[in-house]
Amino acid sequence: MIGSIVNVLAIITGSLLGYFMRNGIKEEYKATIIDGLALSVLIMGIMSTMKTENFLLVITSVVIGSIVGEIIGIEKKLDRIGFKLQQRFGKGDSNFSKGFITATLVFCIGAMSIVGSIEAGLTGNYKTLFAKSVIDGVTSIIFASSLGIGVIFSIFPVFIYQGTITILSTILRDVFTPTIINEMSAVGGVLIAGIAINLMGIKKIRVSNMLPALIVPIIYILVKGFVGF
Repeated sequence: MIGSIVNVLAIITGSLLGYFMRNGIKEEYKATIIDGLALSVLIMGIMSTMKTENFLLVITSVVIGSIVGEIIGIEKKLDRIGFKLQQRFGKGDSNFSKGFITATLVFCIGAMSIVGSIEAGLTGNYKTLFAKSVIDGVTSIIFASSLGIGVIFSIFPVFIYQGTITILSTILRDVFTPTIINEMSAVGGVLIAGIAINLMGIKKIRVSNMLPALIVPIIYILVKGFVGF
């Protein structure tokens, strides 16, 4: 859990720096910075998706995951959490919920989050999560300066998400094969691209409702191995 703890501390530090710097950055600068970050996130998503060895699996995962997510209503639940946090900690901050949800998705879905957490559980290697911590710290500065203090509250889902993967990978060592990790990262890449589109304001994509897609490659590959086809 050391890697996740360091990641959380980096986000806290970056968020606080960005929040206190926000008034010193002109609005047009913030807009350009967010656009630049969105483009970077988009490229990151595309690069992750291109690693797949089975693009049909990626498409199927996104479709099935989206259906499951819509049934569960993940986006609405996250919105409610963001609204409650805004009422308590961010009154008057219209971007609070957006900052919380955007930061949560960006920090959780990426390949480094998945791979780093699995590495930590399987081998005790925290290098990937430490590298992610640096990136998230810098990103949180930019997010918080533009979207407000809501960004800092992403530490809770980040810690729970990465911590859960680390624990599960420790218990289920034989499940998290390189193939599964690769395909999970590829599906995550599609979701990251969706976040970038949201950041650029091109279209509102309910990326949160696509989160179950990350689990589909695990089920498919395990069933495929069990059935032997």
